Amino acid sequence: MSTPKRDDRAAVDKAVSLLLSFGDQAGAGIGVSELARRARMSKSTAFRLLGVLERNGVVEKVGPKYRLGERLHELGSRVYVPDHARIRDALIPFLTDLYELTHETVHLAALHGTDVVYLAKLHGHRPARSPSRIGGRVPAYCTAVGKVLLAYDHEALEQVLRADLRPLTTNTVTDPERLVREIAGIRREGVAFDHEESTPGLSCVAVPVLGPGGRAVAAMSVAALTGRLDIRAQAPALRRMSAAAAGHLMRARRAA
Repeated sequence: MSTPKRDDRAAVDKAVSLLLSFGDQAGAGIGVSELARRARMSKSTAFRLLGVLERNGVVEKVGPKYRLGERLHELGSRVYVPDHARIRDALIPFLTDLYELTHETVHLAALHGTDVVYLAKLHGHRPARSPSRIGGRVPAYCTAVGKVLLAYDHEALEQVLRADLRPLTTNTVTDPERLVREIAGIRREGVAFDHEESTPGLSCVAVPVLGPGGRAVAAMSVAALTGRLDIRAQAPALRRMSAAAAGHLMRARRAA
């Protein structure tokens, strides 16, 4: 009889593997056997680790299944700037207006280092495949929201230019000089475009929401299948939305 292959991973590695194995079923719940299979560990090991994670509030048991717990959500939310929640709550009405204007997928995003983190997303009637998800991060240089935010954050732009610009699609701008020229144009025009640079077949247009000192605290965008929406024709309406949102934020700060 063959001897089972020994799993020499540390307990922390195994626990992380279990957490990652939930995937898109993190809220619905998954049984121990399936989690063990996905994490490539024995059922007894998975059961023992899930017990530890449950005692610490990282997972919750719902009947015979497990799902990610509230404690993990709390830890995840601390990764991002605390101000992001306030910005999201203040700008959701403007994002809703943008959706009503286009009926396409709209985003609200902010910078997190050299990535964009999506604070809110409203799906259009005909949603296009997109890498964006609320709380998710994407490199700033290959998205419309990211480029428009980089145009108003010199330090973040310098960090991006010092790093390796890895292509996500064949259209991703990976030449630093070309990116600098594009960012300069975005700063002049106040609007950014993404022509299938993050996802094949997806085009986006984005505008900044400016705060004190002319720094972009967030960005709003419209995303649609390439050719379905004239993204350049949306620029004037987005600029008006950007100005209205910035004014609202300024008034809210003064009233606080």
